[in-house]
Amino acid sequence: MKKIIFATSNEGKMKEIRMILKDMPYEVLSLKDAGIKVDIEENGTTFEENAMIKAKTIMNLTNEIVLADDSGLEVDAMDRAPGIYSARFLGEDTSYDIKNNYILEQLKDVPEEKRTARFVCAIACAFPDGTCKTTRATIEGKIGHKIAGENGFGYDPIFFVPEFNCTTAELSPEQKNLISHRAKALNAMKNEL
Repeated sequence: MKKIIFATSNEGKMKEIRMILKDMPYEVLSLKDAGIKVDIEENGTTFEENAMIKAKTIMNLTNEIVLADDSGLEVDAMDRAPGIYSARFLGEDTSYDIKNNYILEQLKDVPEEKRTARFVCAIACAFPDGTCKTTRATIEGKIGHKIAGENGFGYDPIFFVPEFNCTTAELSPEQKNLISHRAKALNAMKNEL
């Protein structure tokens, strides 16, 4: 079976990725599965650039097909922050509980119609022949008023999806993988693969 390395060590993300790509004829490995330990400086200015930096770096190390994503939360009332800095927002080792509470505090006086936000995901694929492709997708929603839900990870407990009347952390993994930014971007990349 052919291998694809997904340039992440985030187990929550890998769980989603494996569910979304399960019908592909590839074994999908995380950096940990592939035995790769590397610090990659994500110094791009867009989600696409950061995803491409990760994909190319790992492809150059392994000569395998490599997928990488860069994703994050854009909160309109916070001038689209944390954006590409979502993982490093308020400091690299700051827990998402602290980050989520900080965002809720920032928006405590913001009226409902101005609480709009989106999750953005860019997927990059670097092939051993040097070609690269990217896809991008979003899921629109709002910032809720409290932390809710046990599923998902990161900002899921504060990201409210009006169509489902709950946060993405309250969706089942199967429901989330039908509508999420990562699922949409990965499904678009499946067509490229």
